[in-house]
Amino acid sequence: MVVIDATTLMLFFRPDVCIPAGPDGVPIDFAKERVENLIKDLEKSRDKLVVPTPVLSEILVRAGADVSQQIIERLNRYSVFTIEPFGARAAIEVAAMSRAAIDGGNKRGDSKSPWAKVKFDRQVVAIAKVVGASMIYSDDEDVRKIAAKIDIPVSGLVDLPIPDDARQGKFQFEPKSKPNEPTPNDETTKKKQTKKRKTSKQKRTP
Repeated sequence: MVVIDATTLMLFFRPDVCIPAGPDGVPIDFAKERVENLIKDLEKSRDKLVVPTPVLSEILVRAGADVSQQIIERLNRYSVFTIEPFGARAAIEVAAMSRAAIDGGNKRGDSKSPWAKVKFDRQVVAIAKVVGASMIYSDDEDVRKIAAKIDIPVSGLVDLPIPDDARQGKFQFEPKSKPNEPTPNDETTKKKQTKKRKTSKQKRTP
């Protein structure tokens, strides 16, 4: 059983959303395909992909009213998804996290994010702990730090493999030569034309 955050899951429902950047600061290649492949593999292995209710709420807010119903219907079509509420056990876990942070001198812990986001991230990680998740899929640094404190590994988009068919698709569309760069045939044609002009000039010379 694994947990996914809003930014990662949005790539599955809304591929037009902003692509997170990798460690090099460049948007991650094949982000949508990576997430689709993850969901496909989990469904194949009959594993469960947990969508915490705070994550679902954020996705629906971002999507807008018109698309929200479509997202719910699509979630229900896939057996791999399971929606997990923020219940009493998760609330207890969040309280413990917040108490530890307050005892350390800052209720936000080592995060510089707004308090509302800190609470949200703790809720997601708390739900992951309650359901016994073996992994959280997220590119959020705060989620990674919170999860590390309770020994739940976090995997980012860049850690997900690129499907072979996606790679092949890219290769098919890559030009064989750079723009404006002559192909070998073009070079041969130019040489022949130059040779003909020289021969023609020599014949005309008395």
